[in-house]
Amino acid sequence: MTTKQIDYVIELARTQNFSRAAENLFISQPSLTYQIQLLEDEVGFKIFERSGKGASLTPAGEYFCSNIVNIKDELKNLIEQSQNYGSKYMDTLNVCLPMRSCIYYLPRIMKKFEEEMPDIALNISFIYDNSRVDGFLRKEHDILFARDSELMRFSNIKINPLYKSGFYIIANKNDPLARLEIITERDLEGRTFMIGGGSPPEMIVVQNRIINNVSVNTINSLNHDMSLTYVAAGKGIVLAPGFADDHNGEFAWIPFDCPEHIKCVLGSHKSDKRECTRHFIELAQEAYDNTNDLF
Repeated sequence: MTTKQIDYVIELARTQNFSRAAENLFISQPSLTYQIQLLEDEVGFKIFERSGKGASLTPAGEYFCSNIVNIKDELKNLIEQSQNYGSKYMDTLNVCLPMRSCIYYLPRIMKKFEEEMPDIALNISFIYDNSRVDGFLRKEHDILFARDSELMRFSNIKINPLYKSGFYIIANKNDPLARLEIITERDLEGRTFMIGGGSPPEMIVVQNRIINNVSVNTINSLNHDMSLTYVAAGKGIVLAPGFADDHNGEFAWIPFDCPEHIKCVLGSHKSDKRECTRHFIELAQEAYDNTNDLF
């Protein structure tokens, strides 16, 4: 489907007359008839019913035309924005994260990057599942926030250390656990503990040790959001890496006493020698070099 065919359909739907529509479009009637037929063959249904009196919309055509007008407007805006984009920026840097909280200092990093490299368009995308790694390997993203264990097996990827993320127990703010400065395994005795939910291998190690060493009830959770829902409902507590903390204050995040942590990194492609890629990574590393905390 071409933009001209969209214009042709809209005009014919408005006039319901091939001759008048062709005249308004400054093309011949045979050309209009041919283009409409091509489009109908492509979409697989009749848009117009032809008759000696003109052309009327079929039910499918009426639905199609009512939506194609919106698509045309969106396409026009997209083209205009892309033209502005092309005139303002010289290059694009695509950064992918599983969630906003992964890089706590992201707004600060973005602001500084845009001040220092104003001719580079910075695109931030958020993809929670494992498809973000697949997309990164296909070079859909230039920089990827990840655990080092996710990327270390790929020889064509450069791993740039960012910070170490500790583990926390998430509980209701009125839970007695929320009053503790640090939580040990013994503090979890008799509690309902949520597990699963796509936990990274580093966290599964800690979960299994808690289950083996302490008498806890367990609930399987599908994902982090479901775990938080259970916490909010007072159904249990959950272990989570610090990088998942959105800092909105809804829950109590209490450090958990364990030696394990997750090494959080920014992956980049070894073939990417651009200054903008190097600079963004350096800004991110500088933001975390100023603190010794385990996030």
